[in-house]
Amino acid sequence: MLQLILHLIGDYVTQSDWMAINKVKSSFAAVCHVTLYSLPFLLIGSWRAVLIIWASHFLIDRFRLARYVVFAKNFLGRPFPIWADCSVTGYPSERPPWMAVWLLIAADNTMHLAINYAALRWL
Repeated sequence: MLQLILHLIGDYVTQSDWMAINKVKSSFAAVCHVTLYSLPFLLIGSWRAVLIIWASHFLIDRFRLARYVVFAKNFLGRPFPIWADCSVTGYPSERPPWMAVWLLIAADNTMHLAINYAALRWL
């Protein structure tokens, strides 16, 4: 439960609007966000676990990696989606924008939580 609370605080409470808008465009903004996000995990994890949390969070957020996971999973239900049509959220453009964004956020959070759990459990 503490891991989930730290994730929510780090991703939603301490992340400024500037960080949220610029983290996919600027490594500096991403570093600011992931550093604020990761530091509280030192309370419950080793420095190695926090380093993995920091690095994975940087890569996932800076390069919006969740959209690639979403795009790949859509091969299961919609044969051969076209990346040019899905590159913003991983979902095809005919998906209502509000739905595509929220589903992308859910995939992003799932990736962060799974990696955080593994790092805290095994490192």
